[in-house]
Amino acid sequence: MHRITNHKEIIDKIYEEIITGDNLGAPAGYIPELAKVDPNQFGVYFMSTENDTYGKGDWQTKFSIQSIMKVLSLSLAYQMLGDSIWKRVGVEPSGSAFNSLVRLETDNGIPRNPFINGGALVICDMLLSQLKNPLFDFLSFVREVSGSDKVYYNETVAQSEASVGYRNIALCNFIKSFGNIDNDPNEVLDFYFHMCSIEMDCQQLAHSFEFLMDGKFRTKNGSSVLNLSQSKRINAIMQTCGFYDESGEFAFKVGLPGKSGVGGGIVAVHPEKYCICVWSPNLNENGNSHRGMKFLERFTTETELSIF
Repeated sequence: MHRITNHKEIIDKIYEEIITGDNLGAPAGYIPELAKVDPNQFGVYFMSTENDTYGKGDWQTKFSIQSIMKVLSLSLAYQMLGDSIWKRVGVEPSGSAFNSLVRLETDNGIPRNPFINGGALVICDMLLSQLKNPLFDFLSFVREVSGSDKVYYNETVAQSEASVGYRNIALCNFIKSFGNIDNDPNEVLDFYFHMCSIEMDCQQLAHSFEFLMDGKFRTKNGSSVLNLSQSKRINAIMQTCGFYDESGEFAFKVGLPGKSGVGGGIVAVHPEKYCICVWSPNLNENGNSHRGMKFLERFTTETELSIF
């Protein structure tokens, strides 16, 4: 069984090669606030179950986690509602764009998985029905799993997303027409846009996924976030659906469960071994970080540490 003994040297080597190479793509320009982010920033943070940690580059710079939050919202809904959530959202790759309405017609308003936008909106609806103070309670959950009380919503980003969120507005109302949204669509959308606006740095984000890396993880009050069976299922969905139309490519080249966001972040997990977060704002044609994808492919190749 392989064990990382020189992860610092490997990270340094790959980082320097990538940061001196091309930086193709562009930030997510369709969200006005994200278009303003410096595209040359690049950060990496690594943590292992053996308490090895290492940050490189802009790992302490906060960025909008965007769709990475879908793993955290799903985990909270799963914790609160158990397997009943799968009656309203599927677990299959969608085969279409993350903001597509096409399959919802034939699937009677049940999104293919919780990581496409339609699925995430249904999860938001579930949480709205469960949480007394949704924005406060969800942020409290994220702070708890990240181990940091310095995590916040970015109101400017949330409003920026709402100002151009026509496709998400259509998705939410379309799903509502099938009876798979219980709450007011405007409330669901506001919650969703705020969730996407949460800002973290690479360290905070990696620690937020610690409960999926280490089955022994406990929150400050000593409770587990999910049981081992639930964690296995979340990791499985990340493996098959975490990168939109590039999920198969990520599994093929990187070989880890993970989740990307259009803010340029990627979190990847090797259960019982390590978690790694990379961030670089320029996105490829599939909406995933160009440098982040390259870095993780090189990292699992050189360390020989993937799940395959």
